[in-house]
Amino acid sequence: MNAVIPIQQLEPTGCSTSPIIKERGQREVFCGLTGIIWMHRKIQDAFFLVVGSRTCAHLIQSAAGVMIFAEPRFATAIIDERDLAGLADANEELDKVVNRLLSRRPDIKLLFLVGSCPSEVIKLDLSRAAQRLDKQFGPTVRILNYSGSGIETTFTQGEDACLAALVPNLPVRPTTFANDLLIVGCLPDIVEDQFARLFNELGIENVRFFPPRKSTDLPAIGPNTRYLLAQPFLAETARALEQRGAQYLAAPFPFGVEGTTAWFEVAAQVFGISQEEVDRVLKPKQDRARLALAPLLETLSGKKIFFFPDSQLEIPLARFLNRECKMLLTEVGTPYLHKQHLAKELELLPNSVQLSEGQDVEKQLDRVRNIAPDIVVCGLGLANPLESEGLTTKWAIELVFSPIHGFDQVADLAELFARPLRRRKKLQLNPEELCN
Repeated sequence: MNAVIPIQQLEPTGCSTSPIIKERGQREVFCGLTGIIWMHRKIQDAFFLVVGSRTCAHLIQSAAGVMIFAEPRFATAIIDERDLAGLADANEELDKVVNRLLSRRPDIKLLFLVGSCPSEVIKLDLSRAAQRLDKQFGPTVRILNYSGSGIETTFTQGEDACLAALVPNLPVRPTTFANDLLIVGCLPDIVEDQFARLFNELGIENVRFFPPRKSTDLPAIGPNTRYLLAQPFLAETARALEQRGAQYLAAPFPFGVEGTTAWFEVAAQVFGISQEEVDRVLKPKQDRARLALAPLLETLSGKKIFFFPDSQLEIPLARFLNRECKMLLTEVGTPYLHKQHLAKELELLPNSVQLSEGQDVEKQLDRVRNIAPDIVVCGLGLANPLESEGLTTKWAIELVFSPIHGFDQVADLAELFARPLRRRKKLQLNPEELCN
């Protein structure tokens, strides 16, 4: 394990040592297959073949909203009754599907075989299948596998499993090369371009993004590689990178002005950029972001918010809403609390906040009803029932699908929480007030 690069302590207080409610009960989350929806748009020459049921196919198709005449880069190899009954050789059937797919789509350079609950139930070894098919079709097409099963995971862990499967294929960077920086986590192209420009303005060279937009452009890593996480749910990917020699840079996540500033400052410190230069480059972006955020504070300030565990984005988002939008945190739940990766975030949360890890949905429903917050961040399965009880909700999955990182997205991020509050206020007005 590589040593964590030390950085300047942002604040000595926070909830780093606060008690955490740990629950292991009924959960209400999407499965890891959902991650395909944003990953297939990011890696533009990759294809995701889910080995699963018709339910898996319907989930992905519905979430992606792909038209029937479109040419998406994901599909489902259906496990039917014959496979479940052992009347057909699942490996032979899978080989036929892969052969048809690659003969029809010569543009595919990277194929992921994605496991699901059904494929794990019938003990289909997709790892061996991927190795077998990779020998057959490589090096023209690289074939890897990962699990998107929802049996023990939340939906953002699909991205983590996918990137972790890619890490062993990253080229080796010689130790004679200068230090380089790797940004880890799927980002919308517009955000990635903004970050690349800022690193360039700061004078930080040799910056790469993982995953890349093309699978043929994988970044090389080695002992001189430092990496910053852009997403807080990449524990397995981080572990795999460190096993390859890369060194983790501990920082808050780039949400809001404060988090984005600290994120860039950590990189600047490691690469020897002076604080004066950092301030010169970042201050115009900070000022513009705060100016765009200001009109939303009237809606958000003083409002109580409750987070159900869903995406693992909860703690960084709670920090932004509390410190920059002046919202009051009640309970902040997360599916898994990685204390190393979230250490800088926990330092910035008030020590009065209640943290919870895992889920027992009935107990959490009892708590949210007792608290009666102004807004609840939760999954789709809970949103409508809570709305029917008079609570205002925000879909957690929308926060993953939307560009919310960086300075230019600060107001957009706050708007995602302000919009449900404004909608609730309008619904509570009587007809005469609406006319005025």
